[in-house]
Amino acid sequence: MDARISQIKLRISRLRDAMRDTGTHACLVPSADPHLSEYLPERWQGREWLSGFTGSMGTLVVTLDDARLFADSRYWTQAERELDGSGITLFKIPTGAALHHIEWIANTLQTGQALAVDGQCLGLAQAQLLRTALEARGIALRTELDLLDRVWEDRPTLPQAPVYEHQAPQATVSRADKLAQVRAAMAAKGASHHLISSVDDVAWLLNLRGADVSYNPVFMAHLLLDAQQARLFVGAGKVPAELAARLAADGVALADYDQARAALAALPAEACVLIDPRRSTLGLREALPAGARVVEAINPSTLAKSRKTAAEARFVREAMEQDGAAMCAFYARFEAALAAGEALSELTVDEWLSAERARRPGFVGLSFSTIAGFNANGALPHYRATPESFSAIAGDGLLLIDSGGQYLGGTTDITRVWAIGTVTPAQRRDYTLVLKGTIALSRTRFPRGTLSPMLDAIARAPLWQHGLDYGHGTGHGVGYFMNVHEGPQSISKAVPDANMAMEPGMITSIEPGLYRPSQWGVRIENLVLNVAVDTPEHNAFGEMLGFETLTLCPIATDCIDRALLDTAEIEWLNAYHAEVRARLLPLVDGAARDWLLRRTEPF
Repeated sequence: MDARISQIKLRISRLRDAMRDTGTHACLVPSADPHLSEYLPERWQGREWLSGFTGSMGTLVVTLDDARLFADSRYWTQAERELDGSGITLFKIPTGAALHHIEWIANTLQTGQALAVDGQCLGLAQAQLLRTALEARGIALRTELDLLDRVWEDRPTLPQAPVYEHQAPQATVSRADKLAQVRAAMAAKGASHHLISSVDDVAWLLNLRGADVSYNPVFMAHLLLDAQQARLFVGAGKVPAELAARLAADGVALADYDQARAALAALPAEACVLIDPRRSTLGLREALPAGARVVEAINPSTLAKSRKTAAEARFVREAMEQDGAAMCAFYARFEAALAAGEALSELTVDEWLSAERARRPGFVGLSFSTIAGFNANGALPHYRATPESFSAIAGDGLLLIDSGGQYLGGTTDITRVWAIGTVTPAQRRDYTLVLKGTIALSRTRFPRGTLSPMLDAIARAPLWQHGLDYGHGTGHGVGYFMNVHEGPQSISKAVPDANMAMEPGMITSIEPGLYRPSQWGVRIENLVLNVAVDTPEHNAFGEMLGFETLTLCPIATDCIDRALLDTAEIEWLNAYHAEVRARLLPLVDGAARDWLLRRTEPF
């Protein structure tokens, strides 16, 4: 048994000791922090610390004699490898939003037993479902316990990175105007106060950014609004004095991060508090006075920030041009090195591509960890090469590269697949079917207000016709120099709700895929902007929207099975490449220019 697995077993054993000491019989460890973030500061990476599973999503449940990790198909291969020998069993769930762990807990524990979970990291919506399921079985829910804190002796502290201001010209709407917009939405719901815990909403609303987590330019904070004042609960010393003064001028007062619960408890009994149950934790909800009225609804800022202004869209287009130029420079260098017989690996892709992005104006950092997967590794949707585990890029096959950058004027996310050596007819078929899905959805028009999950089948249809499918969503919302994954829209198999309506200004990914375990993977991803379009009926049946493709990078044509594309699809591909060429030529020269011209030749 290697040292890593021994360590995991020791940690689980200590957790079970803590469960016995507190009279609990199971412990739920979600992938969450007090803000229900996607990317977690080290302090709240408890699920990874306890289990050894490094995937970005997953739920761990430990009982006195069992341990289960609940993860969806994006992580099955990775989880099986990382959990091997740990005594933790993988429970395969259909999607990341599935709640099979609740059912499993309710069926596993006995009447009179207790489940421990840190209420400060338990989403309010999930807590309601969990409590209902457990109460029906006579199982107690203990949310005041943080068992992880009892067993994690060297647990990291709160992140200390400074907060900074997202300034004009890229910050196109003032802080005061955004606050006024949210307060108007509060008033419309009859709320006297509004608690915002989601860090991307806080950062967007106050035109602030930070670096408390990897890839997303956000910081740990809660925000409490009333009709006149805003209180920002943030770590001491994180906001420079000059910035604090500018915040104060806009009616934003600073308070210590740990004082949020006390401030909620001190609200007047007649307060009416607007809370988003999907973006707030049980611990904060329980801090409110018993008599306070609560309005549960989506954060108004979530809806507002999803709809980029025309000025923001212009900066996003500029960011896409810079990102595209960086990729041209990278691919020219990479293909030249490959042709020269240099030793290349998946790590080379990450290093060289990140370096090219770093040279572009306005670049701040990566928007997520680069995925460079050759052949079998490309079949792992969330694969990441590490110095301890990576593949050389040599021989024949498909190389999948999913990457993105954070720029002052926007966030990028792009996936391309490239032929290395000779590709097989089966690989060409898979590649072309995925490309057909990308093109089909990119060309779609739809009525304004269409619920985004309704569009999912359009990208899957070319694959479904051949009995094929993929386990992840087709598209996610993307922020404006913000989180690379944002809502409320989601082009996926998710159960739709009214907040998922497609509106002008939303930026969403289109990224169908196909994965052959232990063989290869294909995913072709562009970001698109919802724009109003005219129709032959001149919108007599209501306003219609379409997609403007924002991402600017050639799509490999040497992987295509031409027989599978129709004339309209080829016309779309050639028009896209003409746009890419025209927009990027002024920004590249030398080998990058030659590569761009070669890769955008009409197909």
